[in-house]
Amino acid sequence: MESWELRFDTLEALRLSSKGQLSYCRRWQEDEAALEGCVAPIELSPYCGWVLDSLGGQLAQEITPSGTSTPKQSTPLPKRASAEKIPPGSHRSSSSPSSTEPSETKENDHLTLLEINQEVVPAVLSSKVAKVEGCIRMYEELHRLKAKERLRQRQEEQEQMVRAAYAQASEQLKRFDELRELKRHQEFQELQEVMEKSSKEAQGQQEKLKEEHRHRAKILNLKLREAEQQRQRQEELERLRKEEGQERLRRLYSIQEELLQLNQQIDPNYRHKDLPRIDLSAYSNRGNQICGLVSGLIRTTSERGFPTQADVASTERALQEMRGLISSMQQEITAALEEKKRKDEEEKKQKQKELEKKEQMKSQTPAPAQQSGGKQQKEGLQVKTEESIMQWYQQLQDAAEQCVAAFSEIGNCKGNTEVKKIKTNLQKAATIPVSQISSISGSKLREVFDKINNLLSGKPVQTEGQAVSVTQHPQGLEFVCYKLAEKFVKHGEGEVSFHHDSAFPIAVVLSGIWELHPRVGDIFLAHLHKKCPYSVPFYPAWKEGTSMEEYQRILGYEVHDSKVEEQDHFLKRMSGMIRLYAAIIQLRWPYGNKQGAHPHGLSYGWRWLAQMLNLEPLADVTAMLLLDFLEVCGNALMKQYGIQFWKTMFFIQKSYIPRIEAVTSTGQMGCLSRLKNFVQKCLQAEEIPLPKGILTPSFWRT
Repeated sequence: MESWELRFDTLEALRLSSKGQLSYCRRWQEDEAALEGCVAPIELSPYCGWVLDSLGGQLAQEITPSGTSTPKQSTPLPKRASAEKIPPGSHRSSSSPSSTEPSETKENDHLTLLEINQEVVPAVLSSKVAKVEGCIRMYEELHRLKAKERLRQRQEEQEQMVRAAYAQASEQLKRFDELRELKRHQEFQELQEVMEKSSKEAQGQQEKLKEEHRHRAKILNLKLREAEQQRQRQEELERLRKEEGQERLRRLYSIQEELLQLNQQIDPNYRHKDLPRIDLSAYSNRGNQICGLVSGLIRTTSERGFPTQADVASTERALQEMRGLISSMQQEITAALEEKKRKDEEEKKQKQKELEKKEQMKSQTPAPAQQSGGKQQKEGLQVKTEESIMQWYQQLQDAAEQCVAAFSEIGNCKGNTEVKKIKTNLQKAATIPVSQISSISGSKLREVFDKINNLLSGKPVQTEGQAVSVTQHPQGLEFVCYKLAEKFVKHGEGEVSFHHDSAFPIAVVLSGIWELHPRVGDIFLAHLHKKCPYSVPFYPAWKEGTSMEEYQRILGYEVHDSKVEEQDHFLKRMSGMIRLYAAIIQLRWPYGNKQGAHPHGLSYGWRWLAQMLNLEPLADVTAMLLLDFLEVCGNALMKQYGIQFWKTMFFIQKSYIPRIEAVTSTGQMGCLSRLKNFVQKCLQAEEIPLPKGILTPSFWRT
């Protein structure tokens, strides 16, 4: 029954507690104020300490066997009795003065807790409520102590479990390490066994490979020996072939030398001094043709490598023909001499008969007039150039040699560093401007002309950042003239041979320099004639004692290490120099003195053309030279000589081209065909076209 009453007291105490006073709302999700009670912290009554003290005293009296109580335990009884008289509603109101206690003055701080409780208890709680609340607090305290004890026990259990788990994990880790070490050892043993097995297999395979290698090495050695023997046989065959080729080549050269000697035997008898009526020009023409054919054959075989037996047979046939030609000529001369001797005897007899006539005859019959060695109308062409032209040629060569001798000190300056430096600077100053000549603009061409003119005039010019002048050395002017002329010729055989249009800017600059400094023009002609004898024109004859290499150089060929240059390259160089010469004779420097005559004008070109047409043609060379010359300056010659020029063109078409065809082989018809087409078109149109690349008046305004 007591427990039942306590149950209601408990409920009442709970209702009066802060949790019991909470208001519940079914629509709490919509009301924010309903949640404030849940969020607010839990508050205990300020008198819960006093209640616990009272309840603690009672429990102590009940537990103690003597049943005695201390004065402190008996004091709360009247207070609890007086507290029963406090109405229930006054407990809430009592919290207000308690909350203001911290703000009271220091005069009330000396009041003891017992005095405050004695004054407030009658107005706050009833004894049952205080008892129940105290029981609740005591129960909570006991529960907290038990929970703390259980928590401590639980922590100890957990620590033991952790230590046990750690010990078990350590043991498992040891077992795992042992197992891993065992597996590693087993894998190492297996790997070692596999390696040993592989090593044995590799050794066996290596032995097999060694055996195969030895076998293949034997086979390769056999093949190498066979290849070496084959190579030696090939080398021997090649050596024999070269020896045979060289022997055939020497044979060709000896045949050519014999042909030239035989041809020289024809030349003195071209007009026999004792036989003025006989004409041996046909023999001379045929001899020249045979020599030209053999020379062309030798050049072709030199380009191809070594001559074949067929080439040697052809030259031997040509030699036999030349010998037959000499024999026929000698027979004809012998017959002519016999005929002349017979006529002379008859004349003597006739004279004797006339002398035996009567002395009374006053008039004596004169002897038949014997023809003196007068000049006859020749059926063939000349073999040699006119004597006046050859004298002019020799004068130019002598002038060039004198120029070389004039700068001998600066030319041979190996030990003198200062003179060597001056020589290098002068050579650069003379050659670099020539290399800068182009048809880009007239102003740039004039700059190049001024540089060259200033250098020759003794003025200082800038070359690679240095001031250079011919006055730096007494022989400087001669050296510069020689090198400048040499550079112009090299530019002709190099630049002009590949770019035909470049002949005109080079020619106009050289023409202007020639007009102001004639020395340069003479040395230029000497260089040009030496490089290209066809610009004279003349065909150098072979002289006894001259080697074949030297004779090839005299003809204009370049010979390096006993090897003659290819015919195509030779023709290109000759073409470039003839084109440059043809451009020079018709161009003048536009800023020079127009009152004076051209230093080397069209009259020289007309003389060259006439002399060229009076010479026996050469295969490939003559057609190329005529075509290049007419293409470049044919228009200027047409304007200058008019009907005479057209007669010359008609002569070329009707008479001279057939002569070129007679000495030209089938494989050398290219230049001849172009010449025939050019002459035919010009005669049909009665006009020579302007050369391509000619400098127009508008060029000098650029």
